[in-house]
Amino acid sequence: MEEAPTVLATRLSRRLTKGGFTMAVAESCTGGLLASTLTDISGASKWVSHGWVTYSNEAKASELGIPLDLIEKHGAVSTTIAAAMAEGARLASGADLAISITGIAGPKADDSDKEIGTVHVGVSTADGRRVKQALFGGTRAENKDAFVTFALRTAIKQWDKLRDRDAKADDEKRKLESREMEKNMRKARQKVVEEAMAATKGPWQGDVWSESGRDESVGDDVEWSEGD
Repeated sequence: MEEAPTVLATRLSRRLTKGGFTMAVAESCTGGLLASTLTDISGASKWVSHGWVTYSNEAKASELGIPLDLIEKHGAVSTTIAAAMAEGARLASGADLAISITGIAGPKADDSDKEIGTVHVGVSTADGRRVKQALFGGTRAENKDAFVTFALRTAIKQWDKLRDRDAKADDEKRKLESREMEKNMRKARQKVVEEAMAATKGPWQGDVWSESGRDESVGDDVEWSEGD
């Protein structure tokens, strides 16, 4: 069963607030619907920092720093521009995560030769970028809802993938540290053993400590008494 956008937004918010992370969004065809879905959650100001609706190519260039010639070369609805939008939003906002959406919601494609229902979603973090595309078939409103749902699902999947990778790296680091500690402990124990063995071979071992001519032996019973 498909999860509603509000459910997905809540899931993403929990992931971000747990680690004290923030996010930003850059939208084109959804016209702010993604930002609206996220900020419908109470307390969203703690983890949503910025939002852009860069509907025109000029807005993408001036607000997100995407060169116009790059947009003209690849088209506004493309993996390249989706990635650039997400990266531009993250860098401009200073957020830990940025999501972008660019697509053709319909009912017409205007000047684009892209199929109606096409969407490209970009996700950017300091660890890298990921872009996914999909094709939906519905009315303009249905496609916009589907685009937002797809964007949130993509962001959650990518965020979890990065966190899993970090967890594995931390686990591997702990294992290496544990092995190094165990190795050092073995070395320390071996050193103690070697020093003890060396001590038993000292020149004084086996010597009798007594003055010549004296019998150091005492009987089985010794009685101590003070003189008168």
